[in-house]
Amino acid sequence: MAVLKPFKGIRPDEKYVEDVSCLPYDVMNRDEAREMGKNEKSFLHIVRSDIDLDDSVDIHDEKVYEKARENFDKFLDKGYLKKEDKEVYYIYRQIMDGRVQTGICGCCSTFEYEQGIIKKHEFTRPEKEVDRINNFLACSAHTEPVFFAHRHNENVHNFIEDFTKNNKPVYDFVSDDGISHILWVVDKEEDVEKVREYYNNIDYLYIADGHHRTASSYEVGKRLREEAGDDVDREYNYILSVVFDSDELAIMDYNRVVKSLNGLDKDEFFSKVKEKFEVSEPSEEIIKPNKKHDFSMYVEGKWYLITAKEGTFDESNPVKSLDADILQENLLGPVLGIDDPRTNDNIEFVGGIRGLKELQERADKFGGAAFAVYPVTMDDLFGVADANMVMPPKSTWFEPKLRSGLFIHKI
Repeated sequence: MAVLKPFKGIRPDEKYVEDVSCLPYDVMNRDEAREMGKNEKSFLHIVRSDIDLDDSVDIHDEKVYEKARENFDKFLDKGYLKKEDKEVYYIYRQIMDGRVQTGICGCCSTFEYEQGIIKKHEFTRPEKEVDRINNFLACSAHTEPVFFAHRHNENVHNFIEDFTKNNKPVYDFVSDDGISHILWVVDKEEDVEKVREYYNNIDYLYIADGHHRTASSYEVGKRLREEAGDDVDREYNYILSVVFDSDELAIMDYNRVVKSLNGLDKDEFFSKVKEKFEVSEPSEEIIKPNKKHDFSMYVEGKWYLITAKEGTFDESNPVKSLDADILQENLLGPVLGIDDPRTNDNIEFVGGIRGLKELQERADKFGGAAFAVYPVTMDDLFGVADANMVMPPKSTWFEPKLRSGLFIHKI
């Protein structure tokens, strides 16, 4: 069963919510974060407190985390943030370009992460885990939620529909990127118990976005349990989460730009591509792949459609059937020399939200090639996680991102 428990949240005062809320900590660099954080009420001063220190201070210096704690206390003292007086859930709705996704915010169990009830599909990098561990420990709080999903559950779906129709939200605003954010507080005892029971009947949760924050939350709980020397149930044994029914979610494409053709001229390159892919020249100026195993390829000012040939993939294998793996194993690796896409300098990854013109512009800039990949599905993600396998790097792009600063979990 899956645990999703209510908690005494910390959240912005209604009059400050638009100023406090911000993009997640890891979608911008230091200069971008500093520009966004010119507003003193921005939650970036807590999740990216390096913006309040001189550039000579490393972003992972102990001073950064001390500053995060100082800013967190200031936000509470000044009333930018306030504390709930009892345990609640939140229903969080986002609307982007007319598409709506709605989830429930609560706390999931670190023990279920350890036991595999909360399933993952990506590797994590230790240095990124350490950064959030230090932030969480300094603030004694989970300062940002993780993004979980589960297979469709009619009870959860119906509860959200009924509650949002019959109750007034506490927040309803549009952020500067054009995304609507709407939040309801679920605080009546009978409603809280319904949500708790519904999730007790869900077998597994899946990390959609936020593998590093999940791993960091788990490590924080483990450390604090060891320090306490007991196994009494504490808030540090939970992970701040927003959990979505899979029917609410859509995964965008995650595309690739290769800076050079590995010393090949155009004819040599196409000759090698045709060994594993059928190549066609569509009449459209720009074309997106419209089904699995089709790719759009841009080379020297022109788009092509390439289709993986039989034998280049294994439909029985959850990973080997993914288009990111097919492209890597049959073209990027053997033809373009990109042995490890996580570390190779010849490749860049571009989220589908940026569009294909962005791919084209980058390929032109470098004199290389661009590849648009058909998006994976939630069933693809579930299949890989259920098989205890790992997706190729940069396989999934979820949009919109969860807004930070709307709820904090004190540990």
